[in-house]
Amino acid sequence: MTTPLTPPSSSTASTAPKASSQASSQNSPLDEAHKAAASSPEGQRTQLGAQILQASLDVSISAGNNSMALLYRTAIDNINELLAPEFGPNALQAAMQQDNSPEATAERILSQSTAFFDAYARQHPNKDPEETLRDFVSIIRGGFEKGYAEAAEILTGLGVMGEGSPIAAEIGKTFELVQKGYDDFLQNRLQALQEQNPDETPLD
Repeated sequence: MTTPLTPPSSSTASTAPKASSQASSQNSPLDEAHKAAASSPEGQRTQLGAQILQASLDVSISAGNNSMALLYRTAIDNINELLAPEFGPNALQAAMQQDNSPEATAERILSQSTAFFDAYARQHPNKDPEETLRDFVSIIRGGFEKGYAEAAEILTGLGVMGEGSPIAAEIGKTFELVQKGYDDFLQNRLQALQEQNPDETPLD
């Protein structure tokens, strides 16, 4: 927020245009970004990510807190988008949490997205159970990967994803943990199906 200015004295009048010009040059790109973001859903998501980062960039970007919040939010938003045809908008709760470590972020993404499997399966009662399971994991995995790509693009644009960056390491670790979590979920559910139908061909 700009502090109200008093009319400049003669001694400071010469510097006022320069300060005003600097403020204008600083605000103009952000204003332009806001206008562009309002024109498309993709732009709005990008603007949202930028706002998440900008909120406390000077305090915690070095620790990766905002980057992890951004990764979580973009992943959840995209999973929400892909689940919307089945469950309506905002199927997942996308509230931010205090712990933004890779482990905690991955756990929230996994728990909130995989929790919808039983409801998804009930909506496809005539579908082969294995096919239902694989399709569901494909949907939520695709939403996560799209969200990850969006977060990485925003962070790259901010110049915090260079070689050796702790932020790059943390969101990379989160990506691996979520992918492993989806693999484990799939294998565990496949194993459960096999145990329910021991006479059928083992599932891969």
